[in-house]
Amino acid sequence: MENEDLKIEVSTLVAPQNNNFLASSILIAAILISGSLIYSTGKQPAAGPLGANVEEAVAEATGKELELTSDDVVLGDLNAPVTVVEYADFQCPFCGRFYSQTASQIKENYVQEGKVKLVYRHFAFLGPESRAAANAAECAKDQGKFWAYHDSLYEEELRDQQEHNGNLNRTLFLSLAEDLGLRADEFSACLDSNKYDEKVQKDYAEAQAVGVRATPTTFVNDKKVEGALPYEQFKLIIDKELAK
Repeated sequence: MENEDLKIEVSTLVAPQNNNFLASSILIAAILISGSLIYSTGKQPAAGPLGANVEEAVAEATGKELELTSDDVVLGDLNAPVTVVEYADFQCPFCGRFYSQTASQIKENYVQEGKVKLVYRHFAFLGPESRAAANAAECAKDQGKFWAYHDSLYEEELRDQQEHNGNLNRTLFLSLAEDLGLRADEFSACLDSNKYDEKVQKDYAEAQAVGVRATPTTFVNDKKVEGALPYEQFKLIIDKELAK
């Protein structure tokens, strides 16, 4: 467990899914939705341009895959009435935008008030660096530092502003772990064993099962939202869910 306020971390196994992690035919494309870019796996999103109505970019989603399990890392009050599940890739620049511009305000205005809980799941489709970063974050979870490590990875990518340039590597992962005070031997052993590679792949498979085709994709309860939409638009969706 983390000692930081509002951070609850537990871990167990999830049901097996398809182990085919990435098809070689995946096409990485930028798609414009209401001024907010997302990365796509090649399939066009069901939602059209947002326009004046935020609900045009929101779809309903159902399925057991959205239910929280003890494998999830939850930020906030477990009894919060609204759950925001994010599927993202640490290399994705628009996931970084969501982290810095939108999620930060959701945390401040809803999570800290006990109204929303956040869950982060891996959709590491941008290649080996993305999968390695996801594994490193899971290793940090073993020592109760998932969210702090998550933040450090995104801060690094926001500074770097590049993809596939080799910066998400073992040296960086160990440096971030040291900065956060993680036990070095335990962290490096976890990292070098690829302990969480299967878990990262399962996250990807489960994301596909609920229709995730791009990063970032978030679910506000059962409402699927594609793209790094501005905080004001997420606020409309969250407030509508809170009013139910």
